[in-house]
Amino acid sequence: MRRTYALLAGALAAVLTLSACGSSSPLSGTSASGATTSAASDTTTAAGASSPAASSSAASSSAASSSAASSSTASSSTASSSAGSSGPVSSGAGAGGPIVIGSANFTESELVAGMYAAALKAKGVDVSTHLDIGSREIYLKALEDGSIDLVPEYTGNLLAYYDKSSTVSGPDEVYAALQKALPDGLQVLNKSEAEDQDSVTVTKATADKYHLTSIADLAPVAGQLTLGGAAEWQTRADGPPGMAKLYGVTFKAFKVLDPGGPLSVKGLQSGLVDATDIFTTDTAIADNDFVVLKDPKNLFTAQNVVPLITSSKLTPTVKDTLNAVSDKLTTDTLKTLLGQISKDKSDPVQVGAAWVASVGLG
Repeated sequence: MRRTYALLAGALAAVLTLSACGSSSPLSGTSASGATTSAASDTTTAAGASSPAASSSAASSSAASSSAASSSTASSSTASSSAGSSGPVSSGAGAGGPIVIGSANFTESELVAGMYAAALKAKGVDVSTHLDIGSREIYLKALEDGSIDLVPEYTGNLLAYYDKSSTVSGPDEVYAALQKALPDGLQVLNKSEAEDQDSVTVTKATADKYHLTSIADLAPVAGQLTLGGAAEWQTRADGPPGMAKLYGVTFKAFKVLDPGGPLSVKGLQSGLVDATDIFTTDTAIADNDFVVLKDPKNLFTAQNVVPLITSSKLTPTVKDTLNAVSDKLTTDTLKTLLGQISKDKSDPVQVGAAWVASVGLG
Protein backbone atom coordinates (compact mmCIF):
# COMPACT_ATOMS: atom_id res chain seq x y z
CA MET A 1 0.00 0.00 0.00
CA ARG A 2 2.79 2.41 0.88
CA ARG A 3 4.45 1.60 -2.44
CA THR A 4 1.17 2.45 -4.24
CA TYR A 5 0.90 5.77 -2.42
CA ALA A 6 4.52 6.56 -3.22
CA LEU A 7 3.98 5.86 -6.90
CA LEU A 8 0.86 8.02 -6.95
CA ALA A 9 2.66 10.85 -5.16
CA GLY A 10 5.56 10.69 -7.62
CA ALA A 11 3.21 10.83 -10.59
CA LEU A 12 1.35 13.79 -9.13
CA ALA A 13 4.61 15.65 -8.52
CA ALA A 14 5.67 15.09 -12.12
CA VAL A 15 2.36 16.45 -13.42
CA LEU A 16 2.65 19.55 -11.25
CA THR A 17 6.21 20.13 -12.39
CA LEU A 18 5.24 19.92 -16.06
CA SER A 19 2.32 22.27 -15.48
CA ALA A 20 4.50 24.85 -13.76
CA CYS A 21 6.93 24.82 -16.64
CA GLY A 22 4.25 25.39 -19.24
CA SER A 23 3.78 29.17 -18.82
CA SER A 24 4.66 31.40 -21.75
CA SER A 25 5.84 34.95 -22.28
CA PRO A 26 6.82 37.23 -25.17
CA LEU A 27 10.33 37.01 -23.74
CA SER A 28 12.24 33.90 -22.84
CA GLY A 29 13.94 35.60 -19.93
CA THR A 30 14.22 38.89 -18.08
CA SER A 31 17.37 38.41 -16.02
CA ALA A 32 20.37 40.71 -15.99
CA SER A 33 21.95 38.57 -18.65
CA GLY A 34 19.01 39.28 -20.97
CA ALA A 35 17.59 36.07 -22.39
CA THR A 36 16.69 35.78 -26.04
CA THR A 37 13.31 37.08 -27.22
CA SER A 38 11.01 34.36 -28.47
CA ALA A 39 10.06 34.70 -32.11
CA ALA A 40 8.23 33.02 -34.94
CA SER A 41 9.03 32.99 -38.63
CA ASP A 42 11.53 34.83 -40.80
CA THR A 43 11.03 37.31 -43.59
CA THR A 44 13.52 38.96 -45.91
CA THR A 45 13.77 42.72 -46.18
CA ALA A 46 14.67 44.72 -49.26
CA ALA A 47 18.20 45.00 -47.89
CA GLY A 48 18.50 41.26 -47.41
CA ALA A 49 18.15 41.23 -43.61
CA SER A 50 15.31 40.03 -41.45
CA SER A 51 12.65 42.59 -40.61
CA PRO A 52 13.34 44.58 -37.42
CA ALA A 53 9.97 44.76 -35.77
CA ALA A 54 6.45 43.49 -35.60
CA SER A 55 3.41 45.08 -37.13
CA SER A 56 0.07 45.23 -35.45
CA SER A 57 -1.28 43.61 -38.59
CA ALA A 58 -0.94 39.92 -39.32
CA ALA A 59 0.97 40.68 -42.51
CA SER A 60 3.97 42.21 -40.77
CA SER A 61 3.97 40.53 -37.37
CA SER A 62 5.97 37.64 -38.80
CA ALA A 63 8.63 40.06 -40.01
CA ALA A 64 8.82 41.68 -36.62
CA SER A 65 9.19 38.49 -34.66
CA SER A 66 12.14 37.42 -36.78
CA SER A 67 14.08 40.55 -35.93
CA ALA A 68 13.31 40.29 -32.25
CA ALA A 69 14.91 36.85 -32.27
CA SER A 70 17.91 37.77 -34.40
CA SER A 71 18.85 40.94 -32.58
CA SER A 72 17.98 40.05 -29.00
CA THR A 73 20.96 37.76 -28.41
CA ALA A 74 23.48 40.43 -29.41
CA SER A 75 21.84 43.15 -27.37
CA SER A 76 21.45 40.85 -24.38
CA SER A 77 25.23 40.56 -24.25
CA THR A 78 25.49 44.32 -24.33
CA ALA A 79 22.84 44.68 -21.67
CA SER A 80 24.48 42.27 -19.28
CA SER A 81 27.79 44.13 -19.38
CA SER A 82 26.31 47.62 -19.15
CA ALA A 83 25.11 49.92 -16.42
CA GLY A 84 22.39 48.33 -14.37
CA SER A 85 22.31 45.13 -16.38
CA SER A 86 24.21 42.84 -14.07
CA GLY A 87 24.99 42.61 -10.40
CA PRO A 88 21.75 44.25 -9.19
CA VAL A 89 22.15 46.40 -6.11
CA SER A 90 20.05 45.36 -3.13
CA SER A 91 18.58 48.23 -1.17
CA GLY A 92 15.44 49.26 0.63
CA ALA A 93 15.13 52.01 -1.98
CA GLY A 94 13.76 49.40 -4.39
CA ALA A 95 10.77 48.53 -2.17
CA GLY A 96 8.64 47.88 -5.27
CA GLY A 97 10.88 44.95 -6.12
CA PRO A 98 13.45 44.40 -8.86
CA ILE A 99 12.87 46.35 -12.08
CA VAL A 100 13.57 44.92 -15.53
CA ILE A 101 14.06 47.66 -18.12
CA GLY A 102 13.29 46.87 -21.74
CA SER A 103 13.82 48.76 -24.98
CA ALA A 104 12.68 48.79 -28.58
CA ASN A 105 14.94 47.61 -31.37
CA PHE A 106 16.67 50.87 -32.23
CA THR A 107 19.61 52.80 -30.82
CA GLU A 108 17.80 55.71 -29.21
CA SER A 109 15.54 53.43 -27.19
CA GLU A 110 18.56 51.51 -25.90
CA LEU A 111 20.28 54.83 -25.08
CA VAL A 112 17.39 56.08 -22.94
CA ALA A 113 16.96 52.66 -21.31
CA GLY A 114 20.62 52.92 -20.33
CA MET A 115 19.93 56.31 -18.77
CA TYR A 116 17.05 54.91 -16.72
CA ALA A 117 19.15 51.92 -15.61
CA ALA A 118 22.13 54.01 -14.52
CA ALA A 119 20.04 56.58 -12.64
CA LEU A 120 18.02 53.94 -10.78
CA LYS A 121 21.09 51.88 -9.97
CA ALA A 122 22.71 54.99 -8.47
CA LYS A 123 19.75 55.21 -6.09
CA GLY A 124 20.15 51.62 -4.99
CA VAL A 125 17.29 50.18 -7.00
CA ASP A 126 17.61 46.52 -8.07
CA VAL A 127 17.84 46.88 -11.86
CA SER A 128 18.38 44.56 -14.82
CA THR A 129 17.88 45.13 -18.54
CA HIS A 130 16.44 43.28 -21.51
CA LEU A 131 17.16 45.40 -24.56
CA ASP A 132 16.43 45.36 -28.28
CA ILE A 133 13.18 43.43 -27.80
CA GLY A 134 11.46 44.53 -30.98
CA SER A 135 8.63 46.84 -31.94
CA ARG A 136 5.95 48.35 -29.73
CA GLU A 137 3.60 45.50 -30.52
CA ILE A 138 6.09 43.09 -28.93
CA TYR A 139 7.52 44.96 -25.95
CA LEU A 140 4.14 46.23 -24.71
CA LYS A 141 2.96 42.63 -24.44
CA ALA A 142 6.08 41.90 -22.42
CA LEU A 143 5.31 44.90 -20.20
CA GLU A 144 1.70 43.86 -19.71
CA ASP A 145 2.56 40.29 -18.77
CA GLY A 146 5.35 41.29 -16.38
CA SER A 147 8.33 40.12 -18.43
CA ILE A 148 9.64 43.69 -18.22
CA ASP A 149 8.62 46.55 -15.94
CA LEU A 150 9.85 49.77 -17.55
CA VAL A 151 10.49 50.98 -21.09
CA PRO A 152 11.24 54.33 -22.78
CA GLU A 153 8.27 55.44 -24.87
CA TYR A 154 7.06 58.22 -27.15
CA THR A 155 3.83 59.96 -26.22
CA GLY A 156 2.17 60.26 -29.63
CA ASN A 157 2.86 56.76 -30.89
CA LEU A 158 1.92 55.20 -27.56
CA LEU A 159 -1.37 57.12 -27.59
CA ALA A 160 -2.07 55.92 -31.13
CA TYR A 161 -1.49 52.35 -30.00
CA TYR A 162 -4.04 52.53 -27.19
CA ASP A 163 -6.47 55.01 -28.76
CA LYS A 164 -6.61 54.75 -32.53
CA SER A 165 -9.38 57.35 -32.70
CA SER A 166 -7.38 60.13 -31.04
CA THR A 167 -6.98 63.33 -33.07
CA VAL A 168 -4.86 65.46 -30.71
CA SER A 169 -1.38 66.45 -31.86
CA GLY A 170 0.20 68.99 -29.46
CA PRO A 171 2.64 67.87 -26.72
CA ASP A 172 0.44 68.69 -23.71
CA GLU A 173 -2.78 67.48 -25.33
CA VAL A 174 -1.18 64.20 -26.39
CA TYR A 175 0.29 63.64 -22.92
CA ALA A 176 -3.05 64.30 -21.21
CA ALA A 177 -4.90 61.98 -23.57
CA LEU A 178 -2.25 59.29 -23.13
CA GLN A 179 -2.66 59.26 -19.36
CA LYS A 180 -6.37 58.54 -19.81
CA ALA A 181 -5.86 55.92 -22.52
CA LEU A 182 -3.42 53.65 -20.68
CA PRO A 183 -4.77 50.35 -19.35
CA ASP A 184 -4.92 49.66 -15.63
CA GLY A 185 -1.53 48.70 -14.26
CA LEU A 186 0.54 50.93 -16.54
CA GLN A 187 1.59 54.51 -15.91
CA VAL A 188 3.62 57.21 -17.63
CA LEU A 189 5.75 59.56 -15.56
CA ASN A 190 6.78 63.09 -16.52
CA LYS A 191 7.35 63.62 -20.24
CA SER A 192 10.69 65.07 -21.21
CA GLU A 193 11.31 68.03 -23.49
CA ALA A 194 13.17 65.60 -25.74
CA GLU A 195 11.18 64.74 -28.82
CA ASP A 196 11.89 62.43 -31.72
CA GLN A 197 9.39 62.14 -34.54
CA ASP A 198 9.06 59.93 -37.55
CA SER A 199 9.45 61.76 -40.84
CA VAL A 200 9.17 61.43 -44.58
CA THR A 201 12.71 62.13 -45.74
CA VAL A 202 14.22 62.33 -49.23
CA THR A 203 17.60 63.14 -50.72
CA LYS A 204 18.28 66.70 -51.82
CA ALA A 205 18.46 65.46 -55.41
CA THR A 206 14.96 63.96 -55.16
CA ALA A 207 13.62 67.09 -53.49
CA ASP A 208 15.08 69.27 -56.24
CA LYS A 209 13.94 66.99 -59.05
CA TYR A 210 10.30 66.90 -57.96
CA HIS A 211 10.18 70.30 -56.19
CA LEU A 212 9.39 68.75 -52.83
CA THR A 213 9.15 70.75 -49.61
CA SER A 214 6.19 69.07 -47.89
CA ILE A 215 4.49 65.68 -47.86
CA ALA A 216 1.66 67.25 -49.86
CA ASP A 217 4.05 67.86 -52.78
CA LEU A 218 4.42 64.08 -53.18
CA ALA A 219 0.80 63.60 -54.31
CA PRO A 220 1.33 64.03 -58.08
CA VAL A 221 4.61 62.06 -58.22
CA ALA A 222 4.39 59.36 -55.51
CA GLY A 223 3.06 56.85 -58.02
CA GLN A 224 6.52 56.85 -59.59
CA LEU A 225 8.38 56.49 -56.29
CA THR A 226 9.25 53.79 -53.75
CA LEU A 227 8.81 54.37 -50.03
CA GLY A 228 10.92 52.60 -47.40
CA GLY A 229 10.48 52.02 -43.70
CA ALA A 230 10.02 49.49 -40.92
CA ALA A 231 7.58 46.65 -41.49
CA GLU A 232 5.12 47.87 -38.89
CA TRP A 233 5.13 51.44 -40.25
CA GLN A 234 3.60 50.17 -43.48
CA THR A 235 0.24 49.65 -41.75
CA ARG A 236 0.30 52.29 -39.02
CA ALA A 237 -1.86 55.40 -39.08
CA ASP A 238 1.20 57.64 -39.41
CA GLY A 239 2.60 55.57 -42.27
CA PRO A 240 1.33 55.02 -45.82
CA PRO A 241 -2.35 54.76 -44.74
CA GLY A 242 -2.14 58.17 -43.08
CA MET A 243 -0.33 59.74 -46.02
CA ALA A 244 -3.04 58.48 -48.36
CA LYS A 245 -5.82 59.74 -46.09
CA LEU A 246 -4.41 63.17 -45.20
CA TYR A 247 -2.40 64.04 -48.29
CA GLY A 248 -3.68 61.80 -51.10
CA VAL A 249 -0.19 60.31 -51.41
CA THR A 250 0.12 56.71 -52.62
CA PHE A 251 3.54 55.30 -53.46
CA LYS A 252 4.31 52.84 -56.24
CA ALA A 253 5.91 50.35 -53.83
CA PHE A 254 7.06 49.84 -50.24
CA LYS A 255 10.43 48.35 -49.28
CA VAL A 256 10.90 46.97 -45.76
CA LEU A 257 13.99 48.52 -44.19
CA ASP A 258 14.50 49.27 -40.49
CA PRO A 259 12.93 51.65 -37.93
CA GLY A 260 14.61 54.89 -39.00
CA GLY A 261 18.10 53.42 -38.81
CA PRO A 262 21.14 52.65 -40.97
CA LEU A 263 19.23 50.53 -43.49
CA SER A 264 16.89 53.44 -44.13
CA VAL A 265 19.82 55.81 -44.55
CA LYS A 266 21.58 53.43 -46.95
CA GLY A 267 18.31 52.90 -48.81
CA LEU A 268 18.15 56.60 -49.61
CA GLN A 269 21.85 56.89 -50.38
CA SER A 270 21.81 53.96 -52.79
CA GLY A 271 18.54 54.84 -54.50
CA LEU A 272 16.86 51.64 -53.33
CA VAL A 273 14.05 53.89 -52.08
CA ASP A 274 13.09 57.44 -52.98
CA ALA A 275 11.68 58.38 -49.57
CA THR A 276 11.82 56.79 -46.14
CA ASP A 277 11.08 57.24 -42.47
CA ILE A 278 14.11 58.58 -40.59
CA PHE A 279 13.84 59.70 -36.99
CA THR A 280 14.27 63.45 -36.66
CA THR A 281 17.05 63.18 -34.05
CA ASP A 282 19.22 61.17 -36.45
CA THR A 283 22.41 63.05 -37.33
CA ALA A 284 22.42 61.24 -40.69
CA ILE A 285 19.88 63.79 -41.91
CA ALA A 286 22.32 66.69 -41.62
CA ASP A 287 25.38 64.59 -42.47
CA ASN A 288 23.87 63.55 -45.81
CA ASP A 289 22.03 66.79 -46.58
CA PHE A 290 18.73 64.91 -46.58
CA VAL A 291 15.48 66.85 -46.74
CA VAL A 292 12.76 66.23 -44.14
CA LEU A 293 9.45 67.06 -45.78
CA LYS A 294 7.17 69.39 -43.84
CA ASP A 295 4.01 67.97 -42.30
CA PRO A 296 1.40 70.76 -42.21
CA LYS A 297 -1.49 68.38 -41.49
CA ASN A 298 0.20 66.74 -38.47
CA LEU A 299 0.50 63.21 -39.76
CA PHE A 300 3.19 62.90 -37.09
CA THR A 301 1.97 63.96 -33.64
CA ALA A 302 4.06 65.10 -30.67
CA GLN A 303 6.53 62.40 -29.64
CA ASN A 304 8.01 63.35 -26.28
CA VAL A 305 10.20 60.73 -24.61
CA VAL A 306 8.48 59.39 -21.50
CA PRO A 307 9.01 56.50 -19.04
CA LEU A 308 6.27 53.86 -19.18
CA ILE A 309 6.24 51.70 -16.05
CA THR A 310 4.23 48.98 -14.35
CA SER A 311 2.35 50.72 -11.54
CA SER A 312 3.23 48.05 -8.98
CA LYS A 313 6.94 48.85 -9.39
CA LEU A 314 6.51 52.56 -8.78
CA THR A 315 7.98 53.75 -5.48
CA PRO A 316 8.78 57.36 -4.50
CA THR A 317 12.46 56.69 -5.23
CA VAL A 318 11.75 55.23 -8.66
CA LYS A 319 9.31 58.00 -9.55
CA ASP A 320 11.61 60.84 -8.45
CA THR A 321 14.64 59.32 -10.16
CA LEU A 322 12.97 58.79 -13.53
CA ASN A 323 11.34 62.22 -13.42
CA ALA A 324 14.77 63.73 -12.76
CA VAL A 325 16.08 62.06 -15.93
CA SER A 326 13.14 63.41 -17.93
CA ASP A 327 13.65 66.90 -16.51
CA LYS A 328 17.20 67.02 -17.90
CA LEU A 329 16.67 65.20 -21.20
CA THR A 330 16.38 67.43 -24.29
CA THR A 331 16.17 66.90 -28.02
CA ASP A 332 19.64 68.38 -28.44
CA THR A 333 20.96 65.89 -25.88
CA LEU A 334 19.59 63.00 -27.93
CA LYS A 335 21.07 64.36 -31.15
CA THR A 336 24.48 64.86 -29.55
CA LEU A 337 24.62 61.43 -27.95
CA LEU A 338 23.31 59.65 -31.04
CA GLY A 339 25.96 61.42 -33.09
CA GLN A 340 28.61 60.21 -30.65
CA ILE A 341 27.32 56.63 -30.84
CA SER A 342 27.26 56.72 -34.65
CA LYS A 343 30.73 58.19 -34.95
CA ASP A 344 32.52 56.14 -32.29
CA LYS A 345 30.45 52.94 -32.56
CA SER A 346 29.88 53.27 -28.82
CA ASP A 347 27.58 51.13 -26.70
CA PRO A 348 24.31 53.11 -26.31
CA VAL A 349 23.82 51.88 -22.74
CA GLN A 350 27.28 53.00 -21.67
CA VAL A 351 26.80 56.37 -23.38
CA GLY A 352 23.51 56.77 -21.52
CA ALA A 353 25.15 55.92 -18.20
CA ALA A 354 27.96 58.42 -18.83
CA TRP A 355 25.40 61.15 -19.53
CA VAL A 356 23.58 60.35 -16.29
CA ALA A 357 26.82 60.79 -14.38
CA SER A 358 27.63 64.04 -16.24
CA VAL A 359 24.34 65.66 -15.18
CA GLY A 360 24.72 64.65 -11.55
CA LEU A 361 22.18 61.82 -11.48
CA GLY A 362 24.58 58.91 -11.24
